[in-house]
Amino acid sequence: MTQDLLFDISGGIAVLTLNRPEKLNAFTGEMLRGLVAALDECDSRDDVRVAILTGAGRGFCSGGDVGGMGGGADNRPHVTKRRIWNDIQAFPKRAARFEKPLLAAVNGVATGGGMDLALACDLRVAAKSARFAETYAKIGLLPGGGGAWFLPRLVGQARALELLWTADFIDADRALAIGLVNHVYPDDQLMPETLKLAERIAAMPPLSVRLIKRAVAQGMAVDMTTAFDLISSHIAVARAGHDHPEAIAAFREKRPGRYEGY
Repeated sequence: MTQDLLFDISGGIAVLTLNRPEKLNAFTGEMLRGLVAALDECDSRDDVRVAILTGAGRGFCSGGDVGGMGGGADNRPHVTKRRIWNDIQAFPKRAARFEKPLLAAVNGVATGGGMDLALACDLRVAAKSARFAETYAKIGLLPGGGGAWFLPRLVGQARALELLWTADFIDADRALAIGLVNHVYPDDQLMPETLKLAERIAAMPPLSVRLIKRAVAQGMAVDMTTAFDLISSHIAVARAGHDHPEAIAAFREKRPGRYEGY
C-alpha cells in the first residue's frame, strides 16, 4: 500500500484515507491504484463490513495534480485514453463491483476528480466546510472520473449540466438540498457521525446488505420485470442462509443479531 493512502480496519469498518494533505490530497496514479487494492482487500475480508473513504488534513481531494498537465504532458490520444481508462477510471469501476457499502466522509474541498471519487461512493456525508465543484470545464477538459455519469443520476440532468458547465462551487448545505450528499455535520463531528452510520449498517445481516446493494444497482440498469425477477432470486438466497432466521430470533428476543454473512 502506498504511503499516500492510509488503510485502517477496526470493528468491521475499514477507513481509507487519502494522505497528501500538503496537496489537498491531489491524487497520483499510485494512490488510485492503492484505492483499488484496498477495495480488493476489503471485499476479500469477512471482518470488513463497511468501508469509508476520506481525506487527511483540511481537504477531501482536489482532483488530479494540475502541475503535471499542460504543454509538457504526453497528450497523444492513445496515451491519454490508456491513462484515463487504467488510472482515472479504475476506482469508480472497482467501486461499482465492490460488494459492501462504501461511504465518503467529505472534509473540505472535493473538486474535479476528487468530487468524482466521492460520487463513486454509495453515500456521501459532508463536513460543514465541504465544498464541491466539477472544475473540468475551467481547464478545457471533461469529467473523466465518472462525473458525467454519476452526477445526473444524483441531482438530475439539468442541475448536473449547470454544475459541469459553470464549474461553480457549492457548499455543503446546497449539496444536501439537491441530493448530492446524505448528511451534513460540523467539521469536528464528521468522522464520529460517519462512523455511527457505518456501525449501524455493519450491524445488519451482511448478506442482506450486499444483496440490497446489488439489487439497487441492477434495478437502475434494467426494466421493472427483470429487476423483480432478480430480486426474487436474491430473496431466495437470503432466506436459505444462516442470518435470516437469526435476525428473526434476535427480533423476537430483543437482542442484537449474531450474523455470519450467509
